[in-house]
Amino acid sequence: MTIPHVPVLAGEAIELLAPQPGQTVVDCTFGAGGHARLLAERIGATGTLIAIDRDPVAAERFAELAQELTCTVRFIRASFVDGLAQLRDEGLRADVVLMDLGMSSMQIDTWQRGFSYSYDAPLDMRMDPDLERSAHELVNESEARHLESIFRDLGEERYARPIARAIVRARQKGPIDSTIGLVDVITRAVPAPARFAGGHPAKRVFQALRIAVNDELGQLDDALPLAWEILHVGGKLGAISFHSLEDRRVKRFLAARAQGCICPPDLPICGCGREPEAELVSRRAIAPSPGEVAANPRARSARLRVASKVREDHG
Repeated sequence: MTIPHVPVLAGEAIELLAPQPGQTVVDCTFGAGGHARLLAERIGATGTLIAIDRDPVAAERFAELAQELTCTVRFIRASFVDGLAQLRDEGLRADVVLMDLGMSSMQIDTWQRGFSYSYDAPLDMRMDPDLERSAHELVNESEARHLESIFRDLGEERYARPIARAIVRARQKGPIDSTIGLVDVITRAVPAPARFAGGHPAKRVFQALRIAVNDELGQLDDALPLAWEILHVGGKLGAISFHSLEDRRVKRFLAARAQGCICPPDLPICGCGREPEAELVSRRAIAPSPGEVAANPRARSARLRVASKVREDHG
């Protein structure tokens, strides 16, 4: 791989997912391939690695990595929803499915793509450059109320309203074309004392715009059932999230499948017949160690959840 990449929670993910020689593994978000490489090493020459990613740069990285691997490999360039749906329609059954959510380091560090508030770049933020709407259209064409809801709901931004209004005022003088131009508007809209507390003042707005542009939460909601469906009984699903909006969705999804009887507690015998489909491998989300955070600060907010499929849902 030409650019160094450090996969987050790699040791914990491999330990809890426990891929075995000869198994079929699906990496739903290939990115720079850090997790995929480790999974491939565990399944060996008799195993199969299927990688999914909608980013064309990831396809190039996969081609490089594939030359080094001994297992059977396959790449699907698509969103993980479309990729998983394709695998389901093909009748594929997997032993391990991993989702590494959010964006990869290579996307952050490719400044031209406009994901980072630290570089001056065109406002873009599309993980798939074929998407019609970029952050530029969202910022320059949305009403203040819509921008406010995006910043509040997807970025949990305290100053969503003044930031949205400041954007609308600023673009009356001309479009906001660059990341630094947007950062300047955001910074001036945030009260001075808040600019120096809780990280960069543009962090939450950039997160919210990226999530909105790429429909990340909608994609996750659609992908989780598909990932669960293609698992063998005994297979494991793992998801690494990077903010609470993602983690809550993963937690609710797995908890619902791990729940058994839902009858009222005063009922003498079970009348619903509901049995758990899942067993949580860890009751709590796994966080990175202090050592990992020190070596890779981007891992700080990562949380890993893993569940094993114990039976099929027959409705």
